[in-house]
Amino acid sequence: MDDHSLEEFRRRWQEELAQAQALRKRRRPEAAERRPRRAENEMDDVPFFDIQLPYELAINIFQYLDRKELGRCAQVSKTWKVIAEDEVLWYRLCQQEGHLPESSISDYSCWKLIFQECRAKEHMLRTNWKNRKGAVSELEHIPDAVLCDVHSHDGVVVAGYTSGDVRVWDTRTWDYTAPFLESEYEEDEPGMQPYVSFVRINSSLAVAAYEDGFLNIWDLRTGKYPVHRFEHDARIQALALSREDAVVATASAFDVVMLRPNEEGYWQITAEFEVQKLVDYLEIVPDTGRYPVAVATAGDLVYLLKAEDSARTLHYVYGQPVTCLDVSASQAAFGVKSLGWVYEGNKILVYSLEAERCLSKLGNALGDFTCVNLRDSPPNLMVSGNMDRRVRIHDLRTDKIALSLSAHQLGVSAVQMDDWKIVSGGEEGLVSVWDYRMSQKLWEVHSRHPVRHLSFTSHSLITANVPYERVVRNTDLDNFTTHRRHRGLIHAYEFAVDRLAFQSALPVCRASGDTAPAYSYDLALAFP
Repeated sequence: MDDHSLEEFRRRWQEELAQAQALRKRRRPEAAERRPRRAENEMDDVPFFDIQLPYELAINIFQYLDRKELGRCAQVSKTWKVIAEDEVLWYRLCQQEGHLPESSISDYSCWKLIFQECRAKEHMLRTNWKNRKGAVSELEHIPDAVLCDVHSHDGVVVAGYTSGDVRVWDTRTWDYTAPFLESEYEEDEPGMQPYVSFVRINSSLAVAAYEDGFLNIWDLRTGKYPVHRFEHDARIQALALSREDAVVATASAFDVVMLRPNEEGYWQITAEFEVQKLVDYLEIVPDTGRYPVAVATAGDLVYLLKAEDSARTLHYVYGQPVTCLDVSASQAAFGVKSLGWVYEGNKILVYSLEAERCLSKLGNALGDFTCVNLRDSPPNLMVSGNMDRRVRIHDLRTDKIALSLSAHQLGVSAVQMDDWKIVSGGEEGLVSVWDYRMSQKLWEVHSRHPVRHLSFTSHSLITANVPYERVVRNTDLDNFTTHRRHRGLIHAYEFAVDRLAFQSALPVCRASGDTAPAYSYDLALAFP
């Protein structure tokens, strides 16, 4: 075909295409009147460089573009602008970046605007975190008791005290009138209740273990009285609660017991295991389905406990005790202390729970690893704390240390990270916030006692300073200041300023001032 014939063919093809498009527009005037904003979307063909594509195929191509590329495409032509602003594309972008994950596409009429609002809020929260802009409140304490243990889940905090009391706060609404969770102890001997050893909480359950071997389980949806009570013959040494499911695991003496409710709602023993040594750490593996799975450490032994199987040894090296533990859905990470003539340095081992083999050996530190966070860390990363006062970020792909920060004056006791920051707590009572991309400390706060618990979300932070000594000193209100130095503290930080402005007044503004608990509020804790 010569050049003249080719030009003639192109001219005819373009004329036929224009006639076909005009015919389609004449056939559907009613649809264009019903949806004037999306009239161009009704076209079956969309100009795409030198060819015409169906609208659905154009959407499938545009779905691989990010927000910046969609913005550039919207400037090409009116037709491309309609495609680039399609609700399906912006709804998918919201889902991919984690905005409104439980929403459906029909919940909002303009997902591009919703995406912009979510990103603006995310930027505001990050700025508030960096500049320490927000509000902080000290949760109300029990005057005649010392804090023993603290745990939190999604802004709900549970605490146990030497008086045997267990309290729960919901910091998401700034309503800190904390109810007591009742136990079934007799009140004939006041003040003689055993100490609370451990507390755990998830979205629906609260669990407390006591020094005398008793275990109370509360359903937060039904009331303040326990739905189940379990008794061990000896002191409970470790307690674990699943974050998602109603599964509780306890370790006492040489026994590990798993509890969960049956179909009728009655709690029962799902599995019971016997181990060779006393359990130090215990964690429940998330997302295991019908049969719960737990990981327990006992001295230099690490056990994999499956409900339908017997206890299996996951790791064992004689004379090298385990110093910390954390688990994810598919992996377990624990610190190992090296002893003996052949000193290899203290390490963190990462095991595959499915293959039951070691995947990585991380670090080579002189101090003991005191805490590790695998479950909350970004993909392929893990953060740990050490007695050598350093916080380390480990790259699981290369088995190397991506970043090491000298964070505290004493050992690191708690640590957590997300995609841009690290929050760490130390034995000296210091809480530090880092931007690890810049290797820069943003701010820090100090309290008297070691940081035993910290947990943060995008807009909030919960910290707990728990004393070493569980001794009540000077419970008389005249010596309240002396008692305050020894009872422990729980702080709730809120960085979403817009929520503070519209929901309710701060707790300090609602304090009566004529009661003893009102002394626990400090005006200096609220900062602009």
